[in-house]
Amino acid sequence: MNVITQSDASHAARNVPRRALPVIDVGAVVGGDPDAPAALADTWRKVWETVGFMCIVDHGVPREQVAAMFDVAKEFHDLPQEVKQTMPLNTDQRGFHGVRTDDLTTGEMAENRKPSINEAMFVATEYAANNPHAIAGTQFYGPNPWPPEDLAPRFREESLAYMNVVTEMAKKLLPVWALALELPAAYFDPFFVDNHSFVRIAKYPPLPRHSDLELGIHPHRDSGFMTFLPPANEEGLQILDEEGNWFWPELPEDSLIVNLGHFATRWTNDRFRATTHRVVPPLDRDRYAVPCFVNPNFEVRNTVLASCTGPDNPAKYPVQTYREWFGWYMSNTFGIYNEKK
Repeated sequence: MNVITQSDASHAARNVPRRALPVIDVGAVVGGDPDAPAALADTWRKVWETVGFMCIVDHGVPREQVAAMFDVAKEFHDLPQEVKQTMPLNTDQRGFHGVRTDDLTTGEMAENRKPSINEAMFVATEYAANNPHAIAGTQFYGPNPWPPEDLAPRFREESLAYMNVVTEMAKKLLPVWALALELPAAYFDPFFVDNHSFVRIAKYPPLPRHSDLELGIHPHRDSGFMTFLPPANEEGLQILDEEGNWFWPELPEDSLIVNLGHFATRWTNDRFRATTHRVVPPLDRDRYAVPCFVNPNFEVRNTVLASCTGPDNPAKYPVQTYREWFGWYMSNTFGIYNEKK
């Protein structure tokens, strides 16, 4: 019987091929060209019906703003643990969680059940004081906890600015999503009024020797509609292709990686693919990542889209609000939800 050592497993996790992702220039769309969404629709559709990941360029998110977000991510994670732990992750999915504090129930691979080797701060949409759901104390509408301003003076401003600029860019892409699904260009617009976005401000500490069950983040699919991720300072992201093989994506400079979330897959009746991915721990230095998740508003229901069902293709999933789905997903990923029951 062969025994796999930690160093063998570490090598195996990294010894996967590199592959280019589809690269799409969205400059004309975000610039307001009314004909641009239709011109991209066929290419867009092909990506989400196959690999389920792409890179976008000329997206309009300033390079300086991305750099500032990475700067404050490092500043935040350099704070003492006792400071970060004063704002623990709560059941509104806001706050800080430490290393090895997920419980992996929603993981894609049954053999990957060790907690993830990362820590993260979740910052989400700040709803207006007169929002009826915020007034009622509805789950996920609560306020963000923040680190002390004297210890992290730029964190709140930069986190919200980054989340807001990515969200506004993402909303400009909604006509492309709609036309790719043979729907009217404005179809998704009402669902993203007062929408829910969040940034996961993550640090992956180096782990040069690890078993194949210890990963920066376990294999999973994202929870919501669409995710935008600038390339990190250290590689780590790996993607599972349609044949079940892991690969390192090749990422153009100043691009944003885009992938689909599971709520969108359920909404499209599995027509569009939310692809499994993972993060392999860095070898020598901390890795920082700032994915922004842009989702519809919490009261949207995933009634299957007309172009994604038919007599021979009935709806596969129960109709839920995004809030119901998000609550199920997060309660099966983070133990804090079970502790509060």
